[in-house]
This record gives sequence, C-alpha cells and structure tokens, in this order.
Amino acid sequence: MAEERRITLGMKACLKCKYLVEDKETICPNCGNNTFTKNWSGVIILYKPEQSTLAQMLNLKKPGKYAIKVKGVI
Repeated sequence: MAEERRITLGMKACLKCKYLVEDKETICPNCGNNTFTKNWSGVIILYKPEQSTLAQMLNLKKPGKYAIKVKGVI
C-alpha cells in the first residue's frame, strides 16, 4: 500500500488515454489531450508494451504508468 501511494502521489490521469502524469503537466505526452482527473484508481506500469499481452488487449503502445479506472467526462 505504501508503495502505491508513492507512485500515485501528485499524479493525475488523462481522461482520453488514462496515461498518468505529474500534477504540473498541462498536456498529455501520450495523446496530446489537455483534460485530466484526480479521480482514478489502480495502476498498470508498462516497460515493454510490445511484449505485453495486457498492453495489446488494452491497446497501450507507450511505456509508462496508466490508470486502470478513471472517472470523469471529456
């Protein structure tokens, strides 16, 4: 639990692609969207998405941290 808090502290999720960024970011580096939410839960960390079955199922192509569940409207 403490490890997850360290990962997620100061993070927000892109409403379009669920990519997690630091609070200071204004544009998602993954998709270019500019709407975010702090209302998210769960984390997927991808190192090699091209080798990940989960990444292929979720259509995630860029390494990084993604929220599993995001609440909000674009």
